[in-house]
Amino acid sequence: MDDHAEVVELAVEVEQVGRVAAIDVAKASGMVCTRLPSETKAQRRVQRVWAVAATTDEITALGDHLVCQGVELVVMEATGVFWRPWFYLLEDRGLRVWLVNARDVKNVPSRPKTDKLDAIWLAKLAERGMLRASFVPPEPVRRLRDLTRLRRTLVEERTRYRQRVADVLQDACLKVADPKQGLTDLFGMSGRAILAALVAGQRDPKALAALAMGRAVVKTAYLEKALAGRFTAHHGFLVGKLLDLHDRLENDIAELNARIEAMIAELDRTPPPDDNHPDRLPLLDRLDEIPGVSREIAADILGETGFDMTVFPTGGHLASWAKLTPRTIQSGARNSHGGTGKGNRWIKGPLGQAAQAAGRTKTFLGARYKRIVKHAPAKKAQVAVARNILEIAWVLINDPDARFTDLGPDWHTRRTDETRKTRQHIRELEHLGYTVTLTKAA
Repeated sequence: MDDHAEVVELAVEVEQVGRVAAIDVAKASGMVCTRLPSETKAQRRVQRVWAVAATTDEITALGDHLVCQGVELVVMEATGVFWRPWFYLLEDRGLRVWLVNARDVKNVPSRPKTDKLDAIWLAKLAERGMLRASFVPPEPVRRLRDLTRLRRTLVEERTRYRQRVADVLQDACLKVADPKQGLTDLFGMSGRAILAALVAGQRDPKALAALAMGRAVVKTAYLEKALAGRFTAHHGFLVGKLLDLHDRLENDIAELNARIEAMIAELDRTPPPDDNHPDRLPLLDRLDEIPGVSREIAADILGETGFDMTVFPTGGHLASWAKLTPRTIQSGARNSHGGTGKGNRWIKGPLGQAAQAAGRTKTFLGARYKRIVKHAPAKKAQVAVARNILEIAWVLINDPDARFTDLGPDWHTRRTDETRKTRQHIRELEHLGYTVTLTKAA
């Protein structure tokens, strides 16, 4: 036997779950399969498969039936949001329900693909303990998640309206939104004053440029030239409608911000300050201390991960769940890294924004971003810093007394001692074919 062979003792358990039910969920119905011990013959299973309509009464009746049958575990697989009524209603009946990833329960190749066979296959995998449950947060966190996702959707829609306003100005040959010479923010105070005047019927470039405020005052000369275009009443009508829709979204987003912060304050389990920890802060404030993380991004993280970190044993587990960890691929003597995977866009998007913002700061995260960008694509640096941010968030959520402490932008430099740097340079020269002899300078 090979001396390097790995020997692992495993306990063989053919059937780990005695009474299981599996549901292959579709939009209007679900195919249910139960596998229970036979009452007449030992070591035999009784299998039943039937279709159930995806209505509240039918699903509730199914839950009562499964409870009467003594089912220990219900597993389901679905795409989209069709699994939610099944999961929530069966969970309300007191059943242990698992949602499993469709990638983990693919049927055996070369076999027929039907809803009935999929449900049977799912039940067989469940009774042998070959499945793992996907993370489904508790009801309060699910409500918070609904609000944070709605806010992000509205923010994305607001950005589209801003871009459409800029397109209308381009059509009217008004070169106002120029980051170098014109307005850096078309929807700042100066930009909104100019847009309102255009909608009201003002066409004089000098009068429009005179509306500039703050730092934009020094750009008045350029604005006079940029505002001399062909802005018509038709353009004014379009901009007015877009601004009305934009402002309505602004009000909705502000209302959601207040509601989200109130819900987080209610769910936050951080104890109040005491004599031992007088500087203890609420969780949202502590997450806001991470470079690049705003209060909105911190709320997005909490809405996706929840407040109970016992679900994720370490920060690495949380980063792996968010698909921020490259896969390891081994074939023979060759090791390589695969992609991180698609993951949850509702958490990867905010973390990507936070990583880009942190990369522009003079902090440890900013220095890490710049070090990686020197030898790798910017996308890899963004993913690496996003993973660091999520691991920091795991620590802060898990420990109510933890506070973010920046290691400093020179942390890597301070860790690299003289002996290590010398050894590294010698190794690089020897790799090029040189023989290195060192003589200490006087």
